Amino acid sequence: MPVKTTKTTMLVAAMALPCTTLPCLAHAQTNDATGGVPIVVTATRTATPVNQVPADVTVLTQQDFIAKGDTTLAEALTGLPGVNLVQAGGPGNQASLFVRGTSSEDVLVLMDGVPVNDPANPNGAFNFGIVSLADIERIEIVRGPMSGLYGSNAIGGVVNIITRRGNPGPTQASITVAGGYPAQGQGSAAISGVAGKFDYALSGAIDQEAGFDAVPDRMTTVRTGTREPYRAWLGAGQFGYSITPETRVYAIFRGQATDAAFPDLGFPEFDDPNEYDYNTSMFGKLGVSSTLADGRLTTDLFIARLQTRLFNKNLADDNDPNFASADDTYAGSRTDAQWNNTLRLPDTTALTFSNFTFGAEYTDDSAHENVNENGFAETVRGTQHSWAGHVGLQTTVLDRLTLSGALRDDAVSTFGNALTWRLGGAYAIPEAYTTLKASIGTAFLAPSLFDLDYVDNFGDSGNPDLKPERSTGWEIGPDFAFPLFGQPDGLDISATYFSSKIRDLIEAQENLSTFSFTEENVDRASINGIETDYTLNPAPWLSAELNYTYTRARDNTTDSNLLRRPQNSGSATLTIKPLEGLTIVPQVQYTGRFDDYLYDDTGYPQLTGNGTGSSDPGTIVNLNITYRLDQHFTVFATGKNILNSKFEPVNGLQTPGASFLIGLRAAME
Repeated sequence: MPVKTTKTTMLVAAMALPCTTLPCLAHAQTNDATGGVPIVVTATRTATPVNQVPADVTVLTQQDFIAKGDTTLAEALTGLPGVNLVQAGGPGNQASLFVRGTSSEDVLVLMDGVPVNDPANPNGAFNFGIVSLADIERIEIVRGPMSGLYGSNAIGGVVNIITRRGNPGPTQASITVAGGYPAQGQGSAAISGVAGKFDYALSGAIDQEAGFDAVPDRMTTVRTGTREPYRAWLGAGQFGYSITPETRVYAIFRGQATDAAFPDLGFPEFDDPNEYDYNTSMFGKLGVSSTLADGRLTTDLFIARLQTRLFNKNLADDNDPNFASADDTYAGSRTDAQWNNTLRLPDTTALTFSNFTFGAEYTDDSAHENVNENGFAETVRGTQHSWAGHVGLQTTVLDRLTLSGALRDDAVSTFGNALTWRLGGAYAIPEAYTTLKASIGTAFLAPSLFDLDYVDNFGDSGNPDLKPERSTGWEIGPDFAFPLFGQPDGLDISATYFSSKIRDLIEAQENLSTFSFTEENVDRASINGIETDYTLNPAPWLSAELNYTYTRARDNTTDSNLLRRPQNSGSATLTIKPLEGLTIVPQVQYTGRFDDYLYDDTGYPQLTGNGTGSSDPGTIVNLNITYRLDQHFTVFATGKNILNSKFEPVNGLQTPGASFLIGLRAAME
């Protein structure tokens, strides 16, 4: 299960933090020596008790991944409050994250403080289906408009991925090997530690499986049982050198390659044995962080580089009714440089724990796309750069009310400036074990390079005059943490009402005189809902978490539901420790009905109602069992979708069937 802070209200750390950037979050989440209150690094980049921050965030750690048997980012993010993870097929296929009803491109993803949304993706989104967890220390998912801290894409929220770093203490090493059905095998190894002034962490992993047929069982006329195999490789490392106790230089690298097959959603759907995506991603970061002025000023300066490449290959098949073939390439790159600072201000009688943050960022993106499919050709040759500056302030008034604010200005080469902000407050009522929280903010999404620059051989083209999508959102709600059953965290209940309005949405529009399409700012959307999270710890050996989210996401222009946003969703997780060393974690994930493009039982797209309609709900049951043999060795058994649900997270593509994995994990110090 997620750590305790997932049931409390807090904000994720922003971009880069002084103690060698975001990896220091793992150290920041400790207990306050004066009150036993968990400490987190907030959106103002300062360590703050969780009951003094004004928004919701879920924190996942390595322990959570192990407890649930998750090995991919898509698995880890499924079933969280306010979040809908949609994967088009099995592992390695495109996976999109919808946060609080916003679009997948409205989620900003950070890797160790660096924005890593793919510039070559047509909508500028991040593919959550191709990321291994083998080198990930923790993940933080913040919900709500966060452009006042992070810039573009942060309309719905931010996912912050923090990689492993060498920590003080004995050298730590681990090896995991596992195998199971359907013909799957996994292996990973990691080592980390500190040697004098040098710290290091190295990780490597391989994961592959035969896969399942993603064509739904109901499509008996087109389903052939063709499996969609998956393979992934990872190599990653982080190195640091402490020049002095106050100054550290560091370097991070991460390379991953993922291959996956999938069927064609054609006319009709075709169980294609020859269509594959080949994804590669290379990430590097070099920086220096320091603590100055007797600990009152922390500063971090870095430069990072991201390169992505996707090949989509589809060989022609004689029995394909669509005569489909493809030879597509999407290549993207991003250079990002940041300078971030936190200044601790003196305390006064009324104001304590006051911090002023400030910094600057430069980003340069490029995308090259070549699409060649059955006579259809499309190209993109685009670049975009931006300069940004941000400031923030946080303070606690009379030890009860914590206020925070942030302001950011982005100057983007393709459209001009975007000024965004965020304000929030959290009021603690310890006598009632309650915290009341509220926040409001603005956000924006810069047009993607595809939106601006694409050209195809049918006369369609991008629009270089596009404006950014913009939003305003707010949230309010209480968090109750009651001592119960003789435990300080016996019962935790949180509820958050959220609302946002998005304008200038970018949509393709037809020119009736030329019968060609181009992108325009024409649409508006309204989203509101409620997130609830309940955690019960009745005994040291038993805990339970239940979350439920209601979301109403509407297109104001067409007066219709936004696609793939279920109105009702939730999950339930038990953690049972009946014997010393034995942990059993069953989990149930529910996704309610949602609107989508529909395929009928013969494999053909629905033609009425613009091709859209209501897709059926689904329930997935997972089970993970671990048994610690001794201080070094642990055996585990993981079952995903153990009841073999036929749920279609994307209508026309069935979730993978029941899979089972058995393995051994060895850890040494």
